[in-house]
Amino acid sequence: MLSLSGQSLTLEELEEVAYRGRVVSLDSAARKEMERSLAVVRDIVESNNRIYGVNTGFGRLSDVSVGHDELKALQLNLVRSHACGVGQPLSEPETRAMLLLRANVLAKGLTGARPVVAETLLLMLNRGVLPVVPEKGSVGASGDLAPLAHLALTALGEGEAFYKGVRMPSAEAMKLAGIETIHLEAKEGLAMLNGTQAILALGGLALARGLRAVRSATTAGAMSLEALMGTPAAFDERLHLARPHPGQIAVAAHLRSLLADSEIRESHRENDPRVQDAYSLRCMPQVHGAVLDTLSHAKRVVEIEMGSATDNPIVFPETGEVISGGNFHGAPVAQVMDFAAIALTDLGAISERRIDRLVNPDANEGMPAFLSPSAGVSSGFMIAQVTAAALLAECRVLSHPSSVDSVPTSGGKEDHVSMGTTGAAKLRTVVENVETIIGIEFMCAAQGLEFRKPLRPGKAVESVYQDIRKRVAPLQEDRILSGDIAALAEFVRDLRV
Repeated sequence: MLSLSGQSLTLEELEEVAYRGRVVSLDSAARKEMERSLAVVRDIVESNNRIYGVNTGFGRLSDVSVGHDELKALQLNLVRSHACGVGQPLSEPETRAMLLLRANVLAKGLTGARPVVAETLLLMLNRGVLPVVPEKGSVGASGDLAPLAHLALTALGEGEAFYKGVRMPSAEAMKLAGIETIHLEAKEGLAMLNGTQAILALGGLALARGLRAVRSATTAGAMSLEALMGTPAAFDERLHLARPHPGQIAVAAHLRSLLADSEIRESHRENDPRVQDAYSLRCMPQVHGAVLDTLSHAKRVVEIEMGSATDNPIVFPETGEVISGGNFHGAPVAQVMDFAAIALTDLGAISERRIDRLVNPDANEGMPAFLSPSAGVSSGFMIAQVTAAALLAECRVLSHPSSVDSVPTSGGKEDHVSMGTTGAAKLRTVVENVETIIGIEFMCAAQGLEFRKPLRPGKAVESVYQDIRKRVAPLQEDRILSGDIAALAEFVRDLRV
C-alpha cells in the first residue's frame, strides 16, 4: 500500500498506481496536518476576515465579497462553472494518476480541506470510480481548472464516471462502489481545482514511457549496427569520459554491453575498408545520451511537482496565515514537457535514419533492396520506412513548444498561462509515435540479421532478436505489416534490456 502524506512521488510509483492498481491510503500524520489547516480556515470564516477563495469570488471576481450564508454555494458553483472540458475522456491510467496526485496535494495539509475530501478521492481510486475527464480545456494556470473540476464533480455525485468499464452518472457509480458523496465546505472547491495534476498525469506517464524508449532505441540501434556490419569502436569508454555528459557515458556503456561477444563484428574486424560509420550509428551515445539527460531533467522537475503544494491561497497552520500566490502556475512542468517532446522527436529522427540505412540498397551493406528476399516482385519493408517518416513528420510539428503560446484569460487577471496540458498531450503523442518508429527499426534490424547468418550478433542483441521472433516472423514474401508494427511498438513499451 502506498501511504500519502503530500510527499514527493516517483514516476515508478505513479505508474504502479495508474497501471497496476496499487492501493493508496491517507497517512495518519497527513490527516492531522489537514485538520490543522482546516482549523485556520474555520477561524477565518468565523472572524469574517477577507481571504481569496474563502469568502471572495474567483479570478477577475476576487474583489467581490461573499456572505457567510453563501460560502458553500460559492464552492459548489466554482466546481460546476469550471467543468467546461471538451474532447475525448482521459484514459483510465491518466485518470487514476490524476486522482492520486490531487489527493496527494490535499494530504500535504496546506489547503484547508477536510481529510474526508482526500479520503473520498482515494476511495474512488481504490474502488475504480473514475471520473469522465475531457482531455481539452486547460491552459495550465490557475492550474488545470477544467480537468480538475470534472474530477471533483464525481466526488460530489455530479457529472459522469466510469465504473467497471461502464460510463454512467457519477451518483450511480458512487452508490454502486459504496462511496458517500461529499458536500463542499469553505475553500474546498478551490482546494480541489488549483494545481497542475492534469499536466502531471498526462506528462508524467508519457515521460516514464519516453525514458524506456531511449533504452529501447539504443537496443534497436545496436541491432541495426550489427545488421549493417558497423563497428563499435566509437563506443570506446575513453572517448566518452573525455566528454563526460552522464547520458552519453551511460548510452555508450549500454551499447558496449549489447555488442559484446559478437561474431558479426569479428568477421570483419581485420578487413573492413570503412574507417567509420554514418552518424546515425556512430553518434548514438551523443544523441541518445542527450535525450536521456533531457528526460532525466524533466523527471526531476515532475517528481518535485508531484510533492508540491499547488493550491491558492496556501494555508500555513504554524502561523495561521493564508497567503495568495502563484504555485498553481504550470510553467516549470510545461517547459520540460516541451523540452522532452523535442528530445524524443530527435530520438525518432535518428532511429528513422537507421531504418533507411537498413532498407536502402545504396546504404545497406550488400543486403537485398528493402530487405526483401525477392526484391522486385516484393517490396519488402519499403513502406515501413515511409510510415516511420510520416510519424516523424508529425512529431516535428508537435515539437513546437506550447509553453510560449500564452493566451490571457479570466478578464485579464490571468494574463500569462502555461499551456502545459497541451504540452503534456503533445508529448504523449510524440512518445507513441517514437515507440512505433523504434518498433519499425527493430523489425528491419531483425530482418537484417537474417542475412548475416550463420554469424551471430552480440549475446544481448541475440537475446532481443529471439524475443522479437516470438512476436514477428522473418519476412519471406510480402505480407500485411501493420500488425507486426503494432506488436513491436508494444514490445518497445515493455522492453527492459
